[in-house]
Amino acid sequence: MKKRGASGGWGRGPQTPFPFSGPGIPPSPWHMKTKWGLGPTAPAAGGHFFFLRNLIFLGALSLAAPAAAAPTLADIVAGRTPATPGVAGLAVVVADAGGVLRAEAYGQAGFDPERPMQVATPARVASISKLVVAIAVMRLVEQRRLDLDSDVLRWLGQPLRAPGHGDVPITLRQLLSHRSGIEDGPGYRFALGSDLLAALTAQHWSGARPGSRFSYANLNYGIIATVMEAATGERFDRLMTRLVLAPLRLDAGYNWQGASDAAVAAAAVLYRKGRDETAWNPAGPWVAQVDDLGGQRPACPVASDNGCDLDGYRPGTNGTLFSPQGGLRISALGLATIGRLLLRGGEVDGVRLLRRASVAALLTPVWREGDGAAGETYHGQMRCYGAGLQCLSGSGSDTPVAGARWWGHLGEAYGLLAGLWIDREQGRVLVYAITGTADAPGKAPHVSAFNAVEEAVLGDLAATPLAARR
Repeated sequence: MKKRGASGGWGRGPQTPFPFSGPGIPPSPWHMKTKWGLGPTAPAAGGHFFFLRNLIFLGALSLAAPAAAAPTLADIVAGRTPATPGVAGLAVVVADAGGVLRAEAYGQAGFDPERPMQVATPARVASISKLVVAIAVMRLVEQRRLDLDSDVLRWLGQPLRAPGHGDVPITLRQLLSHRSGIEDGPGYRFALGSDLLAALTAQHWSGARPGSRFSYANLNYGIIATVMEAATGERFDRLMTRLVLAPLRLDAGYNWQGASDAAVAAAAVLYRKGRDETAWNPAGPWVAQVDDLGGQRPACPVASDNGCDLDGYRPGTNGTLFSPQGGLRISALGLATIGRLLLRGGEVDGVRLLRRASVAALLTPVWREGDGAAGETYHGQMRCYGAGLQCLSGSGSDTPVAGARWWGHLGEAYGLLAGLWIDREQGRVLVYAITGTADAPGKAPHVSAFNAVEEAVLGDLAATPLAARR
């Protein structure tokens, strides 16, 4: 997940609300008055009768006329709202404990040739991948292969220590919650043949005492994957299939490993209008960023400087290979299944994957802004974090929908904007995957630290009537 504001002018200063009527907000009385030729000044002498008649007429009209229709998801994709000049593809799902309530898709999964986006179309979901890693970690904790609060030296066979804090052990709970002192620094992916621990430099450490500060870093999850491999002797991608994806009957995988050929053929291409996040051209063509596969698997599913001999890889040496921080390919429907698993306390569709106590551990805050340990809030989007999941505060910058006290995770990379959110108060799951925007998504005015297009989509999903439930 790329840090917003890192490049391309996405800085997060104070934001202003939309200067127009939003969904469910009728036009202001001022607009109604000017439309009918009634300015804010008093009518001319002798015109009081006509002024009152017009007011009565307008009142009757407001009772008789239906409210202006809120923008639809189709409007958002087509660029007919100020939130975005257009979207490549969009898939959304709303579900509850019993199943899917709403599933819709718009736009294209690919433009050359054109393939329509579907709710079953798999896409690279960026940092939502971390949430699924956390579920797998908890499965290994239940099997007593891992422990959240032990020094990871126990599995790695060598110490992982922050410079200047050699007496402080680093634990899985700290890594899962981004409180280890690790930073992405010069990079968080290492090529085939590299040893992760040997590749760490002083620039990969923040200087903070482990456990004392929240600082979001992808590299934490590369280290977690390395610990998982060391504890089991099994390669990370295969572990994720065995522990989570296969039991839930999900056609998905990290860097496409474990996913079917049909899933690869159906892959959503991630797009931007422009070369990358530094060169937008809203009037130009869609430019593929990731997974323009032409129906074929990647020649090598991992970063490699010299060949692709995965048979020679020794598990427990470089868990970054299969992109645990962001490389999961899965559909919106698949994400909804994972959301329902957590909503239902570890069981979904007849499969008990986690104990209720394990789910409770995942849905317990480890860090909150202003609560003891310091932290940076990822431009206001992260003000509460657990052992692998974000927790939204219900008000303030991390709240795209008023009152949202949701658990889940954002995903953003290579043009994608996505989210998996569990709303325990309402008993529902909200999923969206936007596979590309026509302009820098941070440009349009937005109320929260989420982008305007995400606020618009989530507002629409959160308004799904409760009456739609079984």
